[in-house]
Amino acid sequence: MTGDVKYARLLEVLRGLESAVVAFSGGVDSTFLARAAREALGERALLVTADSETYPASELAAARELAESLGMRHVVVATRELDNPDYARNPSNRCFFCKEELFTTLGPIAEREGFRHLIYGANTDDLGDHRPGMDSARQRGVRAPLIEAGLGKAEIRELSRTLGLPTWDKPSFACLSSRFQYGDRITAEKLRQVDAAEEFVRSLGFRQFRVRHHDRLARLEISLEEMERLWQGGRREAIVARFRELGYLYVAVDLAGFQSGSANLLLGLKRPSARG
Repeated sequence: MTGDVKYARLLEVLRGLESAVVAFSGGVDSTFLARAAREALGERALLVTADSETYPASELAAARELAESLGMRHVVVATRELDNPDYARNPSNRCFFCKEELFTTLGPIAEREGFRHLIYGANTDDLGDHRPGMDSARQRGVRAPLIEAGLGKAEIRELSRTLGLPTWDKPSFACLSSRFQYGDRITAEKLRQVDAAEEFVRSLGFRQFRVRHHDRLARLEISLEEMERLWQGGRREAIVARFRELGYLYVAVDLAGFQSGSANLLLGLKRPSARG
């Protein structure tokens, strides 16, 4: 099926829901899903964003702006993933506990507001990766309309561009807890450290990257297309200086480049890739 056919199928799926609360992070997938929900459901779609230590303030601000530009009702709620010791100890199924916190928070909102369903932005590409959060969604009956319509990331980006969504080429993003290796306990202090490091790299004009936390070492994954710029204009020196101010003793650049979900390499569930 073409992307247009799949989009029509997505609208059909959404109309069949009658009303829905959209888990809205402001990323590529959830913004595209929100736009489709507006078209299919109108005022019977509500955007809800979860705000916590794992969600950068810059992303929350962007989500607010996107919701306003879409002309949709938007609610921000607080979630407390770190209060759950099963989440904080950072096991390989950490994302399950994250989604549990999200969906148990959104459920009462949907019930109170009279919305029949919870939906979130998982797409078909997620089916081939380690995504424990999808288990929580299945167990709680949370729908993934993008998967039901057969839409993958590349198609979502292209359709987003066609629809005029500013997120069509937004870099991939994952919660800040993904910057830690499984088993490395997550704390609010560590999250603030990583967030500040990434904000600085972003301020230098880099778009697709991660700062992976390894105790006193920060490992910078950056897209291969952007890596050459590290050695220009004093950027390398500035990054080293800023990271040391934040408490990192060593700063390393990963020669494999940016790898989404690279922590899963330890599980043997992903093959190393230098494609970024």
